[in-house]
Amino acid sequence: MKCSDLGEFGLIRRFAPRFALAADDPRYGIGDDCAVLPLSTDRVQLVTTDLLLEDRHFVRRWIAPHELGHKALAVNLSDIAAMGGTPTAAFCSLGLPGDIEVAWIDSFFEGVEELAKTTGCPLLGGDTTKARDGLVINFAVLGEAEANRVKYRSGAQVGDILAVTGYLGDSAGGLRLLQGGHPTSGPAETPLLTAHHRPQPQLAAGHCLAVRSAVHAMLDVSDGVESDVRHLMDRSRVGACIELTRLPYSPALQAVSNAHQWALETLALTGGEDYVLLCTIQADAFDEVARALAQETGTTLHPIGTITDTDQLVYTRDGQPATLSGHGFDHFR
Repeated sequence: MKCSDLGEFGLIRRFAPRFALAADDPRYGIGDDCAVLPLSTDRVQLVTTDLLLEDRHFVRRWIAPHELGHKALAVNLSDIAAMGGTPTAAFCSLGLPGDIEVAWIDSFFEGVEELAKTTGCPLLGGDTTKARDGLVINFAVLGEAEANRVKYRSGAQVGDILAVTGYLGDSAGGLRLLQGGHPTSGPAETPLLTAHHRPQPQLAAGHCLAVRSAVHAMLDVSDGVESDVRHLMDRSRVGACIELTRLPYSPALQAVSNAHQWALETLALTGGEDYVLLCTIQADAFDEVARALAQETGTTLHPIGTITDTDQLVYTRDGQPATLSGHGFDHFR
């Protein structure tokens, strides 16, 4: 059997039980956006890490080095946001091809520095080595949160409304433009490229949602809603129903998709790398939470479905059963 037979998450499920913590252990390990370690009776430390490989997660000629520096840090900060935390420190390890230009590295760290300053997350260390083939980038980020405010993937409850904190599919649309050799500088194309190259971690929205008890579960959309909802279902032992007509699309994605005859639903649900937050909210409190989020952060909360008492993910269109072609991202498939 090969890793491709298991898939990324099948592989994780294969080894994770070896490192399961005791039920009374105050630490929280494998299975969420961040690991959680106690700092005091009311504060916890959040730890996350992410690995980017050239020609797997990015193509160097398609992205400016300062944008790649921004993105490499942003995807980790998004994990901190998904747990309702505040970032406190970052660590960067690089595997560098011997022929990479020093000017490229300078620009890469300019992108890191800019985001680090705006989010209050200083770069405090890391490691460098020579890579035999492509560029390898690994960030680890630490954060803090109130112990009783951390949101886990395991908190979803039957009857909750499933919602996202922004448009879906823009990053996938930007990637598809690059892959297809389409124009990338028009008024509709530019926002999609920006979404793909410079995702904005939703730290303020994550904190606003985390302090509300009606928000039961949260994670960020990195692998695509189709995959990320399944992560939530697996941890919470629930099912979900997504209404396809409620998926939020940006005007830019709609315009470009119409021009190239792309399937919006597939981009939105399986494209990934949107780095908006996916959360479940007690139904009778949804309107109140949505108003607070809009007032405090300017973020719109989009309801896209409900949590059910099955173990299945189903789709509807105008209330009628529907199917989806495609699946979210999996590194080994």
